Amino acid sequence: MSEPTTVKKPGSLWARLHLRERIKDRDTAIYGVLLVVVLVWPMSTYYATGSSFLTSQAAHAGTWVLLAIGLNVVVGFAGLLDLGYAAFFAIGAYCYALFASFQLQSSPLHHAYHLPFWLMLFVGMFVAAAAGAILGFPTLRLRGDYLAIVTLGFGEIVPQLFLNLDQWTGGINAIGSIDQPSLPGWITGPWAGATSIAILPNFNFSYDPTAYYVLVVIMIIIAVVLVTNLHRSRLGRAWMAIREDEVAAAAMGINTVTTKLLAFSIGASFSGFAGAYYGASFGLVSPDSFLFVVSITVLVMVVLGGMGNITGVIVGAIAIYFVLNNVLVSLPTNAESFANAVGLGFITKTNGDWPGLAEEARRLQFLLYGLILVGMMLLRPQGLFPSRVREQELKHDAVVEEETVAEQVPAR
Repeated sequence: MSEPTTVKKPGSLWARLHLRERIKDRDTAIYGVLLVVVLVWPMSTYYATGSSFLTSQAAHAGTWVLLAIGLNVVVGFAGLLDLGYAAFFAIGAYCYALFASFQLQSSPLHHAYHLPFWLMLFVGMFVAAAAGAILGFPTLRLRGDYLAIVTLGFGEIVPQLFLNLDQWTGGINAIGSIDQPSLPGWITGPWAGATSIAILPNFNFSYDPTAYYVLVVIMIIIAVVLVTNLHRSRLGRAWMAIREDEVAAAAMGINTVTTKLLAFSIGASFSGFAGAYYGASFGLVSPDSFLFVVSITVLVMVVLGGMGNITGVIVGAIAIYFVLNNVLVSLPTNAESFANAVGLGFITKTNGDWPGLAEEARRLQFLLYGLILVGMMLLRPQGLFPSRVREQELKHDAVVEEETVAEQVPAR
C-alpha cells in the first residue's frame, strides 16, 4: 500500500522569491542598495538641504555612469584599450546641439533646425556608433599600445575638428541656447519642492534637476539591462574569448573582425547616448568639454570600479565623480575650518611665501587625487568590485609570481 503523498505548502514570500540567495550574490545586493538610494535621493536631499543642488549633481554624475558603462564594453569585455572615448561623447553632444538650436542659422545653410530631443537621442547614438565602426575598422590589426595610440589620436582629432569648424559649430564660442526636452505630462511632488502631488500638462524640462535626474536614471537602467544581456549572450562570450587570447578565439571559429567592430560600435553608442543627454542638460556644448582628460577619467572609473563588472563600474564612476566634484572642491574650505577648530588658525593666513592653508590645499588637490588612485591600485589592483573571472586571474598571476620568486631564491 503506497504512502499518501503530501502537498507542500508554499513557503513565505521571502522563500519564494529566493531573497536569501539573491542577497548573498554581491552584484544583486549592490543593485538593491543603489536602487534604494536612487529612490530616496531627491526627497531626502531636498529636505536636508532645502534645495535641489544635490539632485542636480546626481543627474550630472549619471552622465559619467553612462560613459563608464559604455567604455566597460570596449575595455572590460573585449579587452581593447580605448583612449579616445571622449570623441564619441562629443559627437553625440554636437549631434543634438546642432539640430536643436539656432547654430545652423549662422552656418552656410542659413537655416536652423529644432528636432525633438527624443529623436536626436537615438540619432546621436547611431552616429557615434558609426564613428566607432569607422575608428575600429583601420585598427583591427593593432593591439595593446599601438591600438591605444591610434584611439588617442582619434580622441584628439575630433575636438579639434569641432573647434576649427567654427562656421558650423561656433568653435571656441560653443553652442548655447539648446532646446530643452518636453513631455505631454509630468508628475511633480514634494521630492521636487512642490507642496503637493500634481500632474503638469505639456511639461518642459527647463533645466529642472529632478526631471533630468529621473531621465538619467531611466537611461542608466536601460543601459544596464542591455549591457547585461549582451554580456550573457554569444557576442559577450566572444568578446571575453578575444580578451583572453585572440589567436585561440580565431582558431575556435570566432570572427574577430566583426566582433571587435561591434565592441567599438556598441561602446561608442553609449557615449553618444550620454552626449545627447549632456547637451540637453547643460544647454551648452563646447570643445573644451571633450578633452583627453575626459577619456582618462572614464577609464579610471572603469579600472577603479572593476573592469568587466557592470556594478563595479557604476560604483567606480560614482566614487570618482564624488572625489573630483565634492572631496577635492571642498578640500580648501574643510582644511581651513579644521585648522581653526584645533587652534592652528595662524597657518590659514598668508605669510611671506606661504599662501595660506586654503590656497596651498587648492594647489595640492590633484596631488591628493593621484595619491588616492595610487593607493587604491596598490591595495586593491583588481578594483572595488571586479568580475569574478578578473579576480581569479589576478589571484592566479600572484600565485605564479610567488612560485617563480621562490624558485629563483637559492636554497641555503
